Amino acid sequence: MNELIGVIGGGPAGIMAAGTAGSCGKSVILIEKNERLGKKLFITGKGRCNITNSSSMDLFFDNIITNKNFLYSSLFSFTNRDIIKLLGDNGLRTKVERGNRVFPENDKSSDVIKAFIRFLEKSNVKLRLNSDVIDIYLNEDKFVVKTNNDVFLFDKLILTTGGKSYPATGSTGDGYKFAKNFGHTIVELKPSLVPLEIDAPWLKDLQGLSLKNVRLKAYTGKKLIRDEFGDMIFTHYGISGPIVLSISNHLNKRYKNISLTIDFKPALDNEKLDNRILRDFELYNNKQLKNALNDLLPQKLIPWIIKYSNIYPEKKVNQITKEERNNLVGVIKNFRMHFKDFRPIEEAIITSGGICVKEVNPSTMESKIIPNLYFAGEILDVDALTGGYNLQIAYSTGYIAGMNV
Repeated sequence: MNELIGVIGGGPAGIMAAGTAGSCGKSVILIEKNERLGKKLFITGKGRCNITNSSSMDLFFDNIITNKNFLYSSLFSFTNRDIIKLLGDNGLRTKVERGNRVFPENDKSSDVIKAFIRFLEKSNVKLRLNSDVIDIYLNEDKFVVKTNNDVFLFDKLILTTGGKSYPATGSTGDGYKFAKNFGHTIVELKPSLVPLEIDAPWLKDLQGLSLKNVRLKAYTGKKLIRDEFGDMIFTHYGISGPIVLSISNHLNKRYKNISLTIDFKPALDNEKLDNRILRDFELYNNKQLKNALNDLLPQKLIPWIIKYSNIYPEKKVNQITKEERNNLVGVIKNFRMHFKDFRPIEEAIITSGGICVKEVNPSTMESKIIPNLYFAGEILDVDALTGGYNLQIAYSTGYIAGMNV
């Protein structure tokens, strides 16, 4: 009799696992608690879905933060080119944008999900939507899966229930509980790719200010942890945006005494910035300092740059001393911020932590503790930077689990 395979979780890892197993002739049931598949996939990339990243695999691995060695087998078994081809075979045309990010050609994440549904249909996967898994246990050699609607008996089971970020999409951490009940260790869950809270008096004034092409640095004590170049935004609680999310992934590794700095003019060294300021001062020779920096800095930022430079804001620029100018350069190049905390895990793009990968076979994604139990995707203790890398990890681990059931 043909084995019955159960896959719990209809995100990218679950879809790949179910579709792959089904395409190999297995009888597969994919169980999803939501009313439709890929709910989190639908909102990725601001609704455009950053499908994967087309970088070479060497560069790809440079962007994996946690347990990259565990992922070698899966990522080389099912690569970024493979997912682009699979989606293409199911009617989706793609394009490559800045940073080698791959998107659907028409910028609609819904079309990505439609292509995945075609893949599942071709693979004869049976869907059970609106099915919330309440309990899972072993009865002799069968996995008993109880949902709010049915009870299933599976010969093999793949858990692809995601992390704890974006709980409104169904990622509520259920899979960790089930895995723990089977004896698996859960590495502490932490927010990753998440905005940061800052303790500062200027938050209200700078809220909503977007910055382009700045450099953000993070330190523990005096030691540099990471620096990122790109875009960010000030919020009511602190800072967010692409470089903030990327740097957060490095900060959640138990660092203490974290501090942050912004270089508002990274393209200019101190001397060139000083020369630029001198040119502006010549142009606005009789103006007060607070009215002479509009060509250099955003309006909202100027009062705080002047304040931290210890210069009287109404002082005429023709009276500014070289020492004061040096202070101004120093603050623009090294605007200090006091790190307070990460935003809650519910606001993170992904979850750091999860099932300990030492307890999972990297070549098959099978549990080393419970035979015929497999894992894939964000439920595992693996994570990467933004840019399509985390979704590719989901596809690749899902593929290898689906191949090996």
